[in-house]
Amino acid sequence: MGRLTAQRGEIWLIDLGMIQKVRPVLILSVPYKDEERALVSYVVRTTSLRGTEYEVPHSAPKFHAGAFDVQSISTVPDVQLIRRMSFCDSMTLEKVEAALLQWLDLRRKC
Repeated sequence: MGRLTAQRGEIWLIDLGMIQKVRPVLILSVPYKDEERALVSYVVRTTSLRGTEYEVPHSAPKFHAGAFDVQSISTVPDVQLIRRMSFCDSMTLEKVEAALLQWLDLRRKC
């Protein structure tokens, strides 16, 4: 059986090591090609909210109230993915993208 490839907009359970443990994350990257590095980029889903403008609220069945924290963007090898949990709705994904653009200041004009 082939390895599942994470798709943009999916919520996966991921092993982030001893410090952050196993957590749900929202996949932001597109699937990699055979010749590319086997990496996925994501933002962490948290239930420890601080009320910042970079937390995008998320509620869904089987999840406690929480948010995607775009300040917690990272990239890891896909072997750290454990299993797909769910899919993010398109409206929440758009809000995550907008918050990420703001956090990284990617809307600034030259």
